[in-house]
Amino acid sequence: MPTYVALMKLTEQGLKDIKNFPQRLEAAKKGMGAVGGKMVAFYTVLGEYDYVAVTEFPNDEVGMGFLLTLGALGNVRTTTLKAFTESEFTDIVKKLP
Repeated sequence: MPTYVALMKLTEQGLKDIKNFPQRLEAAKKGMGAVGGKMVAFYTVLGEYDYVAVTEFPNDEVGMGFLLTLGALGNVRTTTLKAFTESEFTDIVKKLP
């Protein structure tokens, strides 16, 4: 399954409602599962972003749909990166001319 890294920043709404974060995270995990995805790892970080999530979804369209839904809730804004494993990248490089 494709892997995605989501860099997230809290919105003003998300910060005001921070005490409900544990429930929001659990709801997000359930929502991912409902569309065939899963959260591989989740971190709260210091710096430019507030959270980093490593996720898997069946394909780009499902991942994008979930992240658009997440963004529409208004608690976080995301920047998402598609990630490739070492093995996947090695296979890509082997196919280079």
